[in-house]
Amino acid sequence: MSSNPFRTGRGRRGAGALALATVLALTAAACGDDGSGKAGDKGDEGSGKGEITFWDNNGGVRTDIWKEIIADFEKANPDIKVKYVGIPSESVQSKYDTALQGGGLPDVGGMGTAMLASYVAQGALDPVGDRIDKGPLKGKLSPTMVDSVRAAGGGDELYTVPTSANNGTLWYRTDLFEAADLEEPSTWPKFYEAAEKLTDAGKNKFGYTIRGGEGSIAQALDAAYGQSGITSFWEGDKTTVNDPRNVEALEKYAALYKKTTPSADVNNDFKKMVAQWDSGQIGMLSHNLGSYQDHLKALEGKFRGIPAPTQEDGTRVQVSNPVDGLGLFKSSKNKDAAWKFMEFAAGHESNSKWNESAGAIPANTEAAGDDWIQQAEATKLAAEVLNSGEVKVVQLPYYLPDWNSLSKADNEPNFQKVLLGKMSAKDFLDTLAEQLNEAQAEWKQQQ
Repeated sequence: MSSNPFRTGRGRRGAGALALATVLALTAAACGDDGSGKAGDKGDEGSGKGEITFWDNNGGVRTDIWKEIIADFEKANPDIKVKYVGIPSESVQSKYDTALQGGGLPDVGGMGTAMLASYVAQGALDPVGDRIDKGPLKGKLSPTMVDSVRAAGGGDELYTVPTSANNGTLWYRTDLFEAADLEEPSTWPKFYEAAEKLTDAGKNKFGYTIRGGEGSIAQALDAAYGQSGITSFWEGDKTTVNDPRNVEALEKYAALYKKTTPSADVNNDFKKMVAQWDSGQIGMLSHNLGSYQDHLKALEGKFRGIPAPTQEDGTRVQVSNPVDGLGLFKSSKNKDAAWKFMEFAAGHESNSKWNESAGAIPANTEAAGDDWIQQAEATKLAAEVLNSGEVKVVQLPYYLPDWNSLSKADNEPNFQKVLLGKMSAKDFLDTLAEQLNEAQAEWKQQQ
């Protein structure tokens, strides 16, 4: 199948890695020392006192709440000072990459599962499972989130302390559903019925908005696995992504485009999709909990957020959502103090405070029972599903070094072709499967 024009070969990945290495080498000298060291440094437990550096991987958006948590920590631990460095989410990976080569890594860094594999492979992070088991966090972290972090790290070790998850949510307009005498879109058949019944293209009204631009692949896979009921991403060394049941499911989902969705959806990322839904002419939107405040401002009490649809028999399958967490960098010269901060930040009070601010699901199971989450219905429902043990989570292979490129640059344009009728769902998933199987084989050879 080497003639496949959509195939990502070894040569291209090797060239990309060489280019990245060249860029890092050129930029490393300009990198200031914001932290403790670079990849390969063994670090030290330190005195448990003094200053540590913390990089926030969503600086600006969550800066205020982190500064509040840091103030609480420093009050409880007067011998430790935390230097806060807020980094915008869109540039945090390049910041880590530069520091890995040239020095300046922090003691503690925010890191989601979607970017964890690269830093585990480079030996940049200390496993934290033993530290958790020896302290107050033992047994207090969501098993589902812990499983996602382990899977993203590529093995049995836990390389971050999970702090939150932003579960997929189906937002729907309660007023439009009531006017059309429709039931809540809690199952896939009800979802498709509503998408069709709420559409009146002549009046610019649509039942659904589908994500066709940046970030489309995970949402498309969520719809495919959610409908097919397949519960594992791998069967042996081969991916299930192009299983005929997933192909059929994706065909049905992609067929919504322009039939029950706006034509602009083919290029829409989450910001455009959310803004379009908030305009009030669309019945349903698939997005995570993070857009709740936008909906609240635009639609007040005319909407509701529920977990993604189930199959008719109530079976719920979803692909894993990125889990945010805190990593302990191996190069830290004061791991004892750094761990005290991580333990504090993931503790009940701090984790609850952070997630209330973000509208996300707390990793700390005690925080998941706090009053605010009982009042935030969408978050409460998502947390109940995630922690119920009943949902079947298909773990996406975040541990593959090629995952980000495969799920973004290499295949987002192909999914747009599927929406436009220029590529079949089968060809799209076969192409993705070939790339994934090759990446998995390469990863296994390196273990």
